[in-house]
Amino acid sequence: MSDDHTHVQEFFSARAARWDTRFPDDGPRFEAAVAELGLRAGDRALDAGCGTGRALPALRDAVGPSGAVLGVDLTPAMLEAAARAGRDRAGALMLADVTRLPVRSESLDAVFGSGLVAHLPQPQENLRELARVVRPGGLLALFHPIGRTALAARQGRDLTPDDLRAEPNLRPLLAGSGWRMTSYVDEDARFLALAERRG
Repeated sequence: MSDDHTHVQEFFSARAARWDTRFPDDGPRFEAAVAELGLRAGDRALDAGCGTGRALPALRDAVGPSGAVLGVDLTPAMLEAAARAGRDRAGALMLADVTRLPVRSESLDAVFGSGLVAHLPQPQENLRELARVVRPGGLLALFHPIGRTALAARQGRDLTPDDLRAEPNLRPLLAGSGWRMTSYVDEDARFLALAERRG
């Protein structure tokens, strides 16, 4: 496992048990972001880097009992926290690396990724892997419960022009990875970039 993965695992392992209590009011924002995917009954959705699984109930509600929901994360402690919260009832949990998904090509309708882009070791290649598992015309949601400026302030850092989530950086990054950005919102209360898998 690369150093990037080790760092990510160490970071989230240390915070997994308290993650949901640190951000108790994010639920409605997850629900609103999932709603914007426009999923239908019977669709198949992946929560990539699902953490404690906060998006899984909304994804399950969107696809209904005939749909499929899979939550993938690299950190066992986050998946354990998701299971303790009962979110394994909303979707299957899998310990896996989103940069090498054990999922068939073009088998999904949508991918949801909360806080994902900042943790990808090779963003263009890794977003291409997400495109691989989504059917042409399928959707990607890159989400964060707060916007870039608010997140930088929370973390005590300056917002820099090289931030991958800045629209001038993210749009070409997605385009080079098999996606076409369809909308972009970056405000204090949320960050949400939606993209469609090119055919």
